[in-house]
Amino acid sequence: MTPAAAIEVETFVSLLNEDLGTEYQSIVQYTNHIATINGAEFSGIVAELKAHLVQELSHAQILAEQVSFLGGEPGTSVPSVERNGDSRRALEADLRLETEQLERYRERFSQANDLQLADVAEALRPLLEQTQEHVRDLQMVLGE
Repeated sequence: MTPAAAIEVETFVSLLNEDLGTEYQSIVQYTNHIATINGAEFSGIVAELKAHLVQELSHAQILAEQVSFLGGEPGTSVPSVERNGDSRRALEADLRLETEQLERYRERFSQANDLQLADVAEALRPLLEQTQEHVRDLQMVLGE
């Protein structure tokens, strides 16, 4: 591990807790958007968002377990949730959040490997893969 790329486990745990907060944010945001998105063009996405919601809860559980495994205390803070009465804007907000999470999980996966935490990296892999799927689903429905 090079000094420039070095990250301490304590810092890594802190970053995992931030990721945990964004998962909580996703859970609340998806719950709100599932209840409020309407319009014929978006009728098919609601079922997909429900599947995303279940996966977001699983992501939060995995992150909390990894934080605890590394000796940290899983966080409970929820960043502010973007609410929007316009269905398209709500889905755009979901896409922004998922895209940010995807970048974070790419970093976390790499950092776990740099720290020689192979078990943690493997626990994070499904989060990375499923979040990439969420981004693609949202891009498709938004025509991006």
